[in-house]
Amino acid sequence: MSTAALSSDGVYVTTEQLVALEGRARNLTFVQKARSHQQLAGRMQSALRGRGLIFEELRDYLPGDDIRSIDWRVTARTSKPVVRIYGEEKERPAILVVDQRINMFFGSRRAMKSVTAAEAAMLCAWRILGSGDRVGGFIFGDGDIEEVKPHRSRNAVIALANKIAAKNAALNAGFAGAPSPASLDEVLQRVAGVAHHDHLIVVISDFGGHGETTRDVLLSLAARNDVICLLIYDPFLLELSKSADIVISGGGLQAELSLSQAGVRKSIDTFARNRGRELMAWQRELGLPMLPVSTAEETAPQLRRLLEQSAWRQRRR
Repeated sequence: MSTAALSSDGVYVTTEQLVALEGRARNLTFVQKARSHQQLAGRMQSALRGRGLIFEELRDYLPGDDIRSIDWRVTARTSKPVVRIYGEEKERPAILVVDQRINMFFGSRRAMKSVTAAEAAMLCAWRILGSGDRVGGFIFGDGDIEEVKPHRSRNAVIALANKIAAKNAALNAGFAGAPSPASLDEVLQRVAGVAHHDHLIVVISDFGGHGETTRDVLLSLAARNDVICLLIYDPFLLELSKSADIVISGGGLQAELSLSQAGVRKSIDTFARNRGRELMAWQRELGLPMLPVSTAEETAPQLRRLLEQSAWRQRRR
């Protein structure tokens, strides 16, 4: 079935819908410049790794500045030494890691986690392309991993949207196979094999199946690259009804949960909150943003707000 023919009610997402997010991505910000505290640097330092030769400003010479940075013509005109400051600038290929496993095929309002992840991925892709960087990604399900190599073109981003929509369309509540929690670690290891340094890596997942290996691979990636994690979640587990009984499915298996029983509600609530605390602790331990994105709200405004807050926190450090 063509992805264009699928429902647009938040259960599935189409290529056309993902492409249409281009306009909503323009105000997203991944990198904010921060003030430099180094004596030999200029007023601002780049949040990007690497060094380039992009002119930033002129300022008065300070003791310790490299005399080769003096602008002699301006110095002669002003009768005082002035230096040229260059900001750090380097092409930074981006890799999006998009989770489309069966555990993402869940949603209690507005959209499935799989749809929210697809929307977040494409908002990131369009913004990265708009910044002039190459963008590609890994889209993974329970059975295989699709790779799209980074390119700097609109056609490449549309091709990425096609692959995400196709993987999304393959999700089905009647899934009879075995969920693959280990595929999260597998895809991150694949990323580590190509992102040796100076990449932007955006992991978009509910992080189902995370463990020590996940943590170690993310730590390794963050040591050489800029890593952002978008934690996709549904607020259902945090706002449990006190009276309803529900049936949940993990593909071929089903189970009934009696939420009217306090013990059942407490067990689910404890599980959800402990898992959330564990993942958010990685933000402090690994020094990388772990940004929670809810399925119950529109994705673009959330992403804009979260990225701005993350950039502000980075400036405060």
